[in-house]
Amino acid sequence: METDISIIIPVLNEQETINKTIKKVYQQNFRGILEIIVVDGKEDRTTILCVENQKVMTVSSPPGRGIQMNCGAKKASGKILLFLHSDTILPENALNEILNTMKDQSIKVGAFDLAINRKGLAYRVIEKTASLRSRMTKIPYGDQAIFIRKKYFFGIGQYREIPIMEDVELMRSVKKDKGRLRFLKSRTSTSSRRWEKEGIVFCTLRNWTILILFLLGMKAERLAGFYKNKI
Repeated sequence: METDISIIIPVLNEQETINKTIKKVYQQNFRGILEIIVVDGKEDRTTILCVENQKVMTVSSPPGRGIQMNCGAKKASGKILLFLHSDTILPENALNEILNTMKDQSIKVGAFDLAINRKGLAYRVIEKTASLRSRMTKIPYGDQAIFIRKKYFFGIGQYREIPIMEDVELMRSVKKDKGRLRFLKSRTSTSSRRWEKEGIVFCTLRNWTILILFLLGMKAERLAGFYKNKI
């Protein structure tokens, strides 16, 4: 039987999170056929050597999230591709929601709303802002668990293999193609580690600045240095 959904998880030094993420996926009461593909961008395969579930397909790839996700997509047998960050947990019943949503053949792409797994008013503000921003721009980020029809994904050129903003560039291709996008109200739960490590204000302002500069035409290679605080 044909696989309904292929979940592609790009990883780099995610030994501490990967098995929890996989376990949460398999705990879903999914009525379809599922496969999980973990794509490790580290040469020594550090993360995929830690994967415990034997049903999971593990793949090695050159580093770079866009490169890794394209690599996983080429291995996938599912009609729908779901790109999931290793520190992001899908909402309950997410997979069935995706299948129900994609029964409408006019919908090509979808994503969830965002939640951050940390208490505090500042995090609630970030969540609300992210929801508003993604709907206004029609550009969800990768931690919103983007899902897309496989044929459509390859038809619009896959992810660009750039060091940053590959999710934004994919959604720009969708918009250019006038592909229909659906946001689901259920929320992914993503780790707060970025904001905790870098500071809420700095991390938020930097992310907005990078997005604006990218949309204005600055090269992803230059912005990658900014993301790493090198410029």
